[in-house]
Amino acid sequence: MYEFEYAAPTTVAEAVRLLGEADARPLAGGTDLIAQMKEGRRKPRRIVDLKRIPELTAVTTANGHVRIGAAASISAVAANSVVRERYPAVVEASQLIGSFQIQNRASIGGNVCNAAPSADAVPALLVSGARGLIVGPNGEREIDLPALFKGPGQTTLGPGELLAAVLLPPVAERSAAKYLRFIPRAEMDIAVAGAGAWIRLDANGTIAEARLALASVAPTPIRAPEAEAALVGQKPATNLLTEAGRLAARAARPISDTRGSKEYRIELVKVLTERALQGCLEQLGITA
Repeated sequence: MYEFEYAAPTTVAEAVRLLGEADARPLAGGTDLIAQMKEGRRKPRRIVDLKRIPELTAVTTANGHVRIGAAASISAVAANSVVRERYPAVVEASQLIGSFQIQNRASIGGNVCNAAPSADAVPALLVSGARGLIVGPNGEREIDLPALFKGPGQTTLGPGELLAAVLLPPVAERSAAKYLRFIPRAEMDIAVAGAGAWIRLDANGTIAEARLALASVAPTPIRAPEAEAALVGQKPATNLLTEAGRLAARAARPISDTRGSKEYRIELVKVLTERALQGCLEQLGITA
């Protein structure tokens, strides 16, 4: 490890200033950043610890919306009663991240901003309709979460900008969400592929809206718009879910590596997407 400056601001404004003044990186949990620094993959001259800023570690609700501070720990998010009640897919995904020790330290914002293609929390957030609250020298702005990702390990955040919070919308009636992944081991592994699904039914039981998101099968977490469109306006049925899985696989752009071949990942997307959709229907008390 090399020498670097450590700063621990207590306000967002101070954090923005410190991040904009030097070759700096924000530290929320540090479970990725510290390892990257030890391995020489990142060499920031300044580390800006966000854990002492109360609004960045809090999970709050207002008018049906939920605001998750970017520095809130994974375990705090998964244990929050409102998140558990309204966003089960986010809880499912959060509980898959690393070990209990990692979950107690790692942050939701770090899992997002590390921009790993395999990040488990991201597909669940995408299908839940999450947006990002960005704070920087020019003030605040909200973005659709996919707009944050530029490539593997890269975000679109500018100098001095940070992800302050993940914003979750009110839960729609007759809606459900599910996240599933495949790993070679029983636990504490990186997803070979992951799929998140969210659907909303109208009063007649027809799929009115659908969101599908995939992990570990593209340079960044992605949506599957063709498959989403195929679901809308249809009554849930086994053949429809199978077709959605096939179309979702067409959105995938996987690589072959030590954890799985390109072809294997494509097949996993088909299966995981179909099962995630089936899980949504089960939550709604419907059998396809």
